[in-house]
Amino acid sequence: MLSETVELRGHIIDSLILPKVLDEILTRGANFKIAQVKIGQKRTDQSFARIEVSAESSEALDDLILRLRQHGAEVAEKGDAQLAPAPSDGIFPADFYVTTNQQTFVRIGGREFEVRAPMLDSAIMFDRQQEIARTVRFADVRKGMEIVIGHKGVRVAPRQRATSRRDIFQFLNANISAERPKGALIREIAREFEATRKAKGKILIVAGAAVVHTGAAEYLERMIEGGYVDLIISGNAFAVYDIESALFGTALGMNLEQDARADAGHENHMRAINLVRAAGGISNAVKNGTLTRGIMRACVKHKVEFLLTGSVRDDGPLPEVITDAVAAQRAMREKIEGVTLALLMGTMLHSVAAANLLPASVKTLVVDINPAAVAKLTDDQTFQALGLVTDIEPFLRELTECLSQLRGVAKTSRT
Repeated sequence: MLSETVELRGHIIDSLILPKVLDEILTRGANFKIAQVKIGQKRTDQSFARIEVSAESSEALDDLILRLRQHGAEVAEKGDAQLAPAPSDGIFPADFYVTTNQQTFVRIGGREFEVRAPMLDSAIMFDRQQEIARTVRFADVRKGMEIVIGHKGVRVAPRQRATSRRDIFQFLNANISAERPKGALIREIAREFEATRKAKGKILIVAGAAVVHTGAAEYLERMIEGGYVDLIISGNAFAVYDIESALFGTALGMNLEQDARADAGHENHMRAINLVRAAGGISNAVKNGTLTRGIMRACVKHKVEFLLTGSVRDDGPLPEVITDAVAAQRAMREKIEGVTLALLMGTMLHSVAAANLLPASVKTLVVDINPAAVAKLTDDQTFQALGLVTDIEPFLRELTECLSQLRGVAKTSRT
């Protein structure tokens, strides 16, 4: 049997890190011996554990240590990370380190460097001249770039539970089903939005066309007007149906007020696209008076950034839509930087794309009528994600009402 000693530090008990590490060891047929454990006596105290891990072969031990590192385990005997040049554009060296979305550090020359822009399923590139470590995707790797290989010299600092139970994104770590009451939870979510706005944090909304189809567009407009949105990421359909609704009162030909198909309504989304293309884009359509209401108009008026990405299903598309998938991903990575709170609703594909780029530190709320979509999107963010299985319209309606009440109370308290 070959062995290695690992150490755990932090809130490893209440964050369930220690049980996860022990379970990982047993699941893989390895053995452990707890050499030392010190449990904090108070809620704010950190704990410490030193564990001797043993496996049948060096390969099995290396694989196990790599997996334990994802939970924040550190090898007691520290060493530098190994680097190897990328053999060609778009290709990582063999045995490259695959990242998580947790805060990560690499040790180079006896110094630790925090890896910038942590995200899932990337590699780590180290720039010696600038002394910068950052994640890099296949499309951005260039021949000769120094890439971290293996797991030595890499340290992961997993997100741990807050010591206060006031954070609903950590202590209500569950997917709330359609049958459960949500009023109290939505009020807490509204407080998170208000606190983020006051702290000048960056709020991301990833929204699907369902926001328009369900009649919830007016509530998202109110959030934009109230300063609760800094960035919207979506697709061509979301913008088209919002503009169609603003111009013709329909979404994909359905009258939103009468819930019936409008006469020749199937043509409206094409006519909406044509009007915006003739104007030279969404911003120009707002400026020349073609577009006088709707979510996209609110974005332009209140200087809220929006990023629209395309697919092979798109009609048009609108001029602002990025049709190159790789270019769209690069744009998303750039825009997402600095996001502190994210609301993903009504679009599995765009939500998955955004969630894969978000660090684990971002508080993430997923709202969808499909339980499978909610479960998929919350699984990768252990303590910072909250899922609600519900229709978007009643959720946004109640959220905006709660936000209005909070603003009203704040104004009253100041007068």
